[in-house]
Amino acid sequence: MKTTVDIPDEDLREVMRLTGAKTKREAIVQALRDFNRRKRVSRLVKHFGTFKSIRTNAEIEADQVRTQEKRLRGTG
Repeated sequence: MKTTVDIPDEDLREVMRLTGAKTKREAIVQALRDFNRRKRVSRLVKHFGTFKSIRTNAEIEADQVRTQEKRLRGTG
């Protein structure tokens, strides 16, 4: 889509520098894609809650050991 937009020179130069883009178009497209990706990820994360609910490998392994011990004792 062809669009005419007045973008502040300093902001555009910074986007080109940060993205490593060689052209203004490339910089803008990359910035738009990055913005869209960040928004999608942000919305997705809201559905999963916080990272506090994720168990560590040590916790998972401890649960597995307890389960195995219960089976060996015949109580699980």
